[in-house]
Amino acid sequence: MDYKDKKLVEEKVFKDPVHRYIHVRDQVIWDVISTREFQRLRRIKQLGTTYLVFHGAEHTRFQHSLGVYEIVRRIIDDGFNGQAEWNDEERMVTLCAALLHDLGHGPFSHAFEKVFDLDHEKFTQAILLGDTEVNAVLRRVGDDFPQRVADVIGKTYPDKLVVSLISSQIDADRMDYLQRDAYYTGVSYGHFDMERILRVMRPTDEQAVIKSSGMHAVEDYIMSRYQMYWQVYFHPVSRSAEVILIKILHRAKDLNESGYSFAQQPVHFQSFFNRTFELEDYISLDENILLTYFQIWMKEKDSILSDLCTRFINRNLFQYAEFDPATEYRKIAELEKLFKEADIDPDYYLLADSSSDLPYDFYRPGEENERLPIYLQMANGDLSELSRSSDIVDAISGKRRTDHKIYFPEDIFTKKQHENPLYAQILQLLRS
Repeated sequence: MDYKDKKLVEEKVFKDPVHRYIHVRDQVIWDVISTREFQRLRRIKQLGTTYLVFHGAEHTRFQHSLGVYEIVRRIIDDGFNGQAEWNDEERMVTLCAALLHDLGHGPFSHAFEKVFDLDHEKFTQAILLGDTEVNAVLRRVGDDFPQRVADVIGKTYPDKLVVSLISSQIDADRMDYLQRDAYYTGVSYGHFDMERILRVMRPTDEQAVIKSSGMHAVEDYIMSRYQMYWQVYFHPVSRSAEVILIKILHRAKDLNESGYSFAQQPVHFQSFFNRTFELEDYISLDENILLTYFQIWMKEKDSILSDLCTRFINRNLFQYAEFDPATEYRKIAELEKLFKEADIDPDYYLLADSSSDLPYDFYRPGEENERLPIYLQMANGDLSELSRSSDIVDAISGKRRTDHKIYFPEDIFTKKQHENPLYAQILQLLRS
């Protein structure tokens, strides 16, 4: 029997709070889960700094990756199996892509990527194709198998149906993280009837589509995503923590470039500071290492690095105010001037941040990079783009919502506003 088709002697199960059980029957999947690169995801939180707002949000990329795998397994084994449009030869590459789609995420993923100009999808592909334990397992399936999995994740795989299960406007990735993040944050927004969606999902040559009778379940899913983004993912306090995290890394990077002598040399970051890092350097990093450095840097003699680390570790975060860049750009310039007069570095203590989301996009011919829309399969077999049938989805289709805020250390100005009129002036301007 080929390694690709080899089954475990006894099925393995992971008890899961979202899907009840995650079933592993294939030897390949079990071997991939056991690799060091996949186990590393246990040390990367799914929601970054959100645990500082929703205290239950301690779940990891490991849990989410297993969840995405389980949803895809159910779709193809229980739903698509035996249907003419589904090629069962694609089963293992689809399962592996689902399981490994987040393999390249770094510690506090988006913040770390922003500071060091990295791309987690490129690192996912590098881990799949490099000298790694994951690559060794995948190559046992076939010499070209790691590249096939990487192509699915990179959205260049020739079978578009396979890609759509991992990456589309209604894919297994989103269906897992909405429910999982809702569960661990304790909110009700992310819950939707996934069971119904899986029952009415149908394969086509181009993508997975939804039987028209399941339209209302998809409406619920779209609205759940919309609510989760604005109530959880873009929460202003979580963004405050991320802003501080980004500035900690920027400060450490700037100090290193200036020749600053750290009390504890940041050896784990050195290759990233110098842009000489290799894949192993990236794989070796996790959030435990970053948090250890932050605790050490709380005692650094550089007052900015020490203060920022102390704020992050002890959750003394920046306050925020609404900000309209179109009309208040002069306000930022004035605040920067006043911060400098008060001997407070605006590069680290006055920060503008924006969040933007497009809950659902429809197909508009001629536009570059248009999103693949969700299609309903009508009773006669024709496909209809979702927003043409749903008034709810039509009302929000193509409408991007953007939110702007400025972040600042209100506590500094509040403590000294009675001693120094400059501090009171800054505080008044920030609150206006």
